[in-house]
This record gives sequence, structure tokens and C-alpha cells, in this order.
Amino acid sequence: MSSIRRYLQFVKPYRLQIIGTVIIGVIKFSIPLIIPLLIKYVVDNIVGNHALSHDEKINKLMLIMGVMLVVFVFLRPPIEYYRQYFAQWTSSKILYDIRDTCFSHIQKLSFKYYSNTRAGEIISRVINDVEQTKTFVISGLMNLWLDIATIILAIILMFSMNAKLTLVSILLFPLYAFSVRYFFGNLRKLTRSRSQALAEVQSYLHERVQGMPVIKSFAIEEYEQGQFDKQNRNFLEKALQHTSWNAKSFSVVNTITDIAPLLVIGYSGYLVIQHQLSLGTMVAFFAYIDKLYNPLRRLINSSTTITQSFASMDRVFEFLDEKYDIVDDPKARVCSNVKGDISFENVSFSYDKNEEMVLKDIQLDVKKGETIALVGMSGGGKSTLVSLIPRFYDVTKGRITLDGVDIRQFKVQTLRDKIGVVFQDNILFSESVRDNILLGKPGAPDEEVYRAAKAANAHEFILNLSDGYNTKVGERGVKLSGGQKQRVAIARVFLKNPPILILDEATSALDLESEHSIQESLEELAKDRTTFIVAHRLSTITHANRIVLIEHGQIVEVGTHDELMTKKGNYYKLFQVQQLEQTKTEAE
Repeated sequence: MSSIRRYLQFVKPYRLQIIGTVIIGVIKFSIPLIIPLLIKYVVDNIVGNHALSHDEKINKLMLIMGVMLVVFVFLRPPIEYYRQYFAQWTSSKILYDIRDTCFSHIQKLSFKYYSNTRAGEIISRVINDVEQTKTFVISGLMNLWLDIATIILAIILMFSMNAKLTLVSILLFPLYAFSVRYFFGNLRKLTRSRSQALAEVQSYLHERVQGMPVIKSFAIEEYEQGQFDKQNRNFLEKALQHTSWNAKSFSVVNTITDIAPLLVIGYSGYLVIQHQLSLGTMVAFFAYIDKLYNPLRRLINSSTTITQSFASMDRVFEFLDEKYDIVDDPKARVCSNVKGDISFENVSFSYDKNEEMVLKDIQLDVKKGETIALVGMSGGGKSTLVSLIPRFYDVTKGRITLDGVDIRQFKVQTLRDKIGVVFQDNILFSESVRDNILLGKPGAPDEEVYRAAKAANAHEFILNLSDGYNTKVGERGVKLSGGQKQRVAIARVFLKNPPILILDEATSALDLESEHSIQESLEELAKDRTTFIVAHRLSTITHANRIVLIEHGQIVEVGTHDELMTKKGNYYKLFQVQQLEQTKTEAE
């Protein structure tokens, strides 16, 4: 299905409003078509009518002008208002629906998609490209038909006055149509290329604004200016190619529309000299030429903007066509009454079909309420393993079961609703502290929010903020310290109160003092829940029911802290190294 046909699916619910707007528009554009007839009447029937006396001419002129003033002062303005209002209302509603669909699509795309796509590119398509399609609604579905209706009405009125002169007036129409087809055939590709270049500039800028602390800390402003110039210059080149082709098309087509009136002036003047045409008809015809070719010039302008909207449609639907990596099975059921028994049955996983397995034949049974710590060197696959539980990714081989049921048999949203996750770098939105905690349970009463914050040891520091729970935390929680952000993130998991908990290096980025205070909150949070802890500092997970050492995507050792220390295997060596490092750090 073409982009236009797909776009019309969004237009379909508003077809009556569009038809109504077009009808109002036809009335609005028809009113000015009276003026050439008025000129002809005044010139031939009043000014040039020698049978009328001076006073009769004045009376007839005043009468006709009085009628015209009523039409143009009292009738036309409200028609113009409602045409503009309904046109903008309808197009805005269509864009609202498209952006709503885009955001729903954004939320269904997987972590894999976001790891390969820049945020600025997505934003550009949802904001810029969707906005560009508005032209198709206003110009393509409304103004285009109004201009065509105006042209047809003008030709009919012109034929009623003089058929030969009308044929001369439209003599260049075929050449006009050929020029439009020729020049605007290539414009869609150039427009799409320009839009892509603009999206790349926006993506680059979005990343650099977020990473400004890095740029400043490394003092690489000049280097980054050069990098941005490359992106900006690429857009400039694409924009100039588009502009050049667009200018050529305008120069040719406008030349054609300028020649046509000259032909009419010459031929109508000849007819008047030959007494085959009245002076009033000649003046009226010349006025109609303006009414005839002004819509044609508008069609040229519309062609440019509509071409832009077509290119934007292509980009919007290309985005909406992105496949979902994680989808519900048609027979998927709601995940409810969760106990918390989780089993990894010969699980293997790779991020891409052509890449090496990140996890290899993982076999692990976890009972309800157990705390499982996953440890090992960076890159071993710990975080990847826990990301499979809420189906941020799906296993490549094997299966994961929850209470004996393959997690792929649950509706993914209901599965994730039963899992609470605290990441190493928890993202807070720029709203208030209260709003960020409420993400755990939207609509929860204040009492529950306060209780969750107290459980996370966050209540006290929140009250000391400038506006307490109403304090805006800034983008990504920039106004809070690392420890404060973590406590807010923990509070929203307390509020959610899920039966399964995943702590993915939740304290590794904190100093020791913050870590110790937050560790108490995490241990409280983990009580009576099936808990997975991905840990870097082994001293924080000695209390776990079982510790799982993962190396190169495989489970190497499993046991309690005491069992693994007694075994004196790889875990023992890793723990000893960390203890030496910690002792050295404390001594310094």
C-alpha cells in the first residue's frame, strides 16, 4: 500500500469535515468571480450605455455597488473564517492521530531497535515529518480542489462570454501540465534526501546537547564544531540541490502562466478593434485570466509543498513499518497470581543472528523468595541474562519459565507489570519527585507515595528539597545526586510492589557511604520477593541465597558465599582481589 493510501486511512474519519470545508471554500472562491462580470456590466451597461442619463448611471452604479458591499463585507468574512478554521481544525486532528499512533509504536519497539537508532532521528520523524504532512491535507485535499473548482467556474463563465477567446486563454494548459509532470517528478526524491539530512543534523545535535559535559570536560569544542559543520554542510548541499531544482521548475512554469495573459490581451484587443468584442468583455476577460492563472500558480506552490509532504509521509510510514522484536503470541494470556519460581532451561542468546552467542546453555532454577546474585567480570553476560526475564529481549534458544509457564505465553505488558527493575543508571523524567515515584503505580494516593519513599530511605532528603515532593528534578534527574536518584528509583519499585525484583548493578556507580545506606533499602525491598542482583562489588551480595558466577556467557560456579569461598575457585580469587583493592583504598 502506498504512503498516500495509508495516510488516507487517517484522513477517513474526517472526510465529512473535509467535504464541508471544500464546499465552504468553493463558495468563498466563487464570490470573487463576480468581479469580472461586475466590471463588464459597469463598462458596457452603465458607463458605455449612452441611452442612460447621468443620474440614471449614478443610481445604477450605487445600487450595484451597494449589493456588492453587502456580499463582500457581511457574507464573505464569516465564510472565510469558517473555511480557515475547519481546514486547520481537521488537519490538526489528523496530525494528532498520527502522532498518537507513532508514540504507541515507539513504546512497542524493542531495546534492540533503540540500541541501533539515534533518538534525534525518531524525534525528527514524529515531529518534523508528521508536521510536513499537514500540507497534504490543506493543499492536497482542500485547496487543490478549491483551485480546480475556481478554474472550472472561471472557464465556464469565460465560455459564456466568448468561446474563441476562452480557447486562446487555455491554449497553454497542455504545456503547463507537461512542465509540472517533468519537474516535480524528481522533486520527491530530492525532498526526501533533504529531510533525511535534516534529521541527521537534529540527531547529532540531540546527542551533543545531552553530552555537553563530556565536550566541556575534554575541552574539544573546536573539534565538535568541525564535526557539526560536516553534518550541517551535508544538509546545506542537499537543501541547495532541492532549491536549485525547485527554482528551475518555478521559472519555467511561471513563464508559461505569464505568456498566456499576453496572448489574451493581443487577441482580445484585435477583436475589439474589429468590433467583434465589446470593451467591457475584453476587460472582464483580462480579469478572468487573473482568476484563471492565479490558481494555477498556487497549484505550483502546492505541488512543491505537497511533494515535501509525500517525502515526509514516506519517512513516517517507513518508521511505522519497523518490526517489533517482542510480540505477544495470539494465544498469550494475562500474567497473574505470580508465585515467583523462575527457571532458565538451556538458555542461549545472541543480539544478532550473525553474532556469537552472549549466553550459552544457561541452566538455573530459582525458587520463590530466593535472592540470586549474578557476579563475574564485565561483559560476561550478567545484565543480558536478567534482561531476558522481563523480555527486553527474547531467548535465541531454550526457554525461561515463570511458575512453570514459558514467559512467551504471557502478554508482555502483564509480565513486566510483575517485575520491578532498578538499573545502575536510572532515568528520571524532568517532572517532580512525586511524579517520578508515581511511575511505579500511576494514580496512587500520597500516603502510598510517602510510605514507599520512607521504605527507600528517601523521604527525609525529599522533604529537604526546595519544594519537597513537588521539586522538579530536571532532565534525567540532573538536580539530584547519584544516591538520591537511586533512592527515588527504589521508591517507585516499592510503590509498584512486584513479586519479582531485578537489581542491575544498582549501587556500583555510588560512593561507599551512599552504597551502604541504599543497600539497606535494597535488602528491605528484596524481602519475600524472588530477587536477581547483578553486582560488581562482591561484598554487597554475601547475604544472597545463591551466588552465580558467570564467565564468557556460561555459569562457572553456583553456591552460597561460604560454599564458594571454601571451594577456593574463581569466585574466591575474585573476592580476594576486591578485598585487597578495598583495603588499599581505605589505607590511602
